[in-house]
Amino acid sequence: MSDNQKAIIIVAGGKGTRMGVSLPKQFIRLGGKPILMHTIERFYTYDKQIRIILVLPEDQQVFWKDLCKEYCFDISVDVANGGDTRFHSVLNGIRLLHDEKWVGIHDGVRPFVSYEVIANCFESVQTLKAVIPTIPIVETVRFLKGETSTTVNRDEYCLVQTPQVFCSELLKRAYQQNYNSHFTDDASVVEALGQEVSLISGNRENIKVTTPFDLKIGEALL
Repeated sequence: MSDNQKAIIIVAGGKGTRMGVSLPKQFIRLGGKPILMHTIERFYTYDKQIRIILVLPEDQQVFWKDLCKEYCFDISVDVANGGDTRFHSVLNGIRLLHDEKWVGIHDGVRPFVSYEVIANCFESVQTLKAVIPTIPIVETVRFLKGETSTTVNRDEYCLVQTPQVFCSELLKRAYQQNYNSHFTDDASVVEALGQEVSLISGNRENIKVTTPFDLKIGEALL
């Protein structure tokens, strides 16, 4: 795949509420520097030519620039304004795309996605058009209904990760739809067009760092 055909939109709009701190979670230090920098470095290391679009709330952008100076962080990114929902944040990132053919969407607080998963997503999307990484559920799962619950077959379910990677034309078309509260990720937006989404294997280390316990896991992984 030609290097100039790929883009990654990194969405970082967290508040830090579940961390119990006022600092947005993407800026919390992990291994001596903000989580978001680890995430950006992961894609830059995978491919130094990939176009990186960072979606940040407008009121966090000056703070981000100051952090970049403080940590001498000089990886080039284009910054888009965050929206009221994740859907609108991704849409703002899409509007900055040029002629990239394949576009991934990734959570800013997932710094441990493997290079193999990233590469597999961008390679597989060339023929599959819409690709998401998933991992199997290993715990028992119960379905809740009112005050009752029943065990379900966990083999019929999986956990979804990012990056979710799509043909650019398909992604742009999908995000022309009106917002729906059932759009919980990019795959659900694309599926609303009738497009099948293909699953590939993710990596279990690709956690979303949202709680103090996740930070402990992240430090161990580093």
